[in-house]
Amino acid sequence: MLAVPRGGVTVAAEVARALDAELDVIVARKLGTPFNPELAMGAVAGDGVPYVDRRLVERLGITEDRIAAEAERQADEVRRRESAYRGDRPEPEVAGRTVIVVDDGVATGATLRVALAAVRRRDPGRLVCAVPVGPADTLSKLADEADEVVCPLRPRTFMAVGEWYRDFHQVGDDEVRRLLAAEA
Repeated sequence: MLAVPRGGVTVAAEVARALDAELDVIVARKLGTPFNPELAMGAVAGDGVPYVDRRLVERLGITEDRIAAEAERQADEVRRRESAYRGDRPEPEVAGRTVIVVDDGVATGATLRVALAAVRRRDPGRLVCAVPVGPADTLSKLADEADEVVCPLRPRTFMAVGEWYRDFHQVGDDEVRRLLAAEA
């Protein structure tokens, strides 16, 4: 089981416990637009191959230089988080294995899309995307990247992942490390 930090680790830790599965991380970061960092124009994962939403970038008139600068900034943060969460441990071997990629929910799907693509390039036997909540249109797009998408809550009206949680606190690096160590 690979969790997308940070919030995905809290969800994945529970699922890993229930399934008696190994838990690690797949670090991915959204590429925020220049005028709204919360609006994803794409994302990047640890293998450095970015996903860019070309339709959105074109519609907003974002230059290739701005995309490249944001991709490099987020790739630096991906490397920092991988080191913070994994230390010297190598990435888990996924070739030929069933891999479940978990996040705390999905909105645009950019981060999960790039995470799933990065795992897919490592040749898993089966790739499953699991999230507790997300809009149906985004989930159908993720089906292009995963063999199966599991999402029990697909509300008709969806504004943000956090609206579906009683406690959607900002998960910090220390909490991620604690949860990963508890599952090791």
